[in-house]
Amino acid sequence: MCTLPRMRTTIELNDAQRARLVALAAARGEKGFSKLVQEALDRYLDESAARSKRVREALKVAGTLTRAEADAMRAHVGALRAEWR
Repeated sequence: MCTLPRMRTTIELNDAQRARLVALAAARGEKGFSKLVQEALDRYLDESAARSKRVREALKVAGTLTRAEADAMRAHVGALRAEWR
């Protein structure tokens, strides 16, 4: 396994974000919050990749319904939405 050197960077946080990160890091027994930011970034990137994959998979089935099926589904979704309001 190849380990790349770490890169330092600067991000801007507002006071509330910094305070919450400091508190969370302290609760975990950590001195700084870099690890928390790394974990959050990893999670965001993983979720973004997964979301993109779901969209690509959904687009693969585009056009697989007949016109009648699409119309029936549209009517059903419209009825459901009407109940939500």
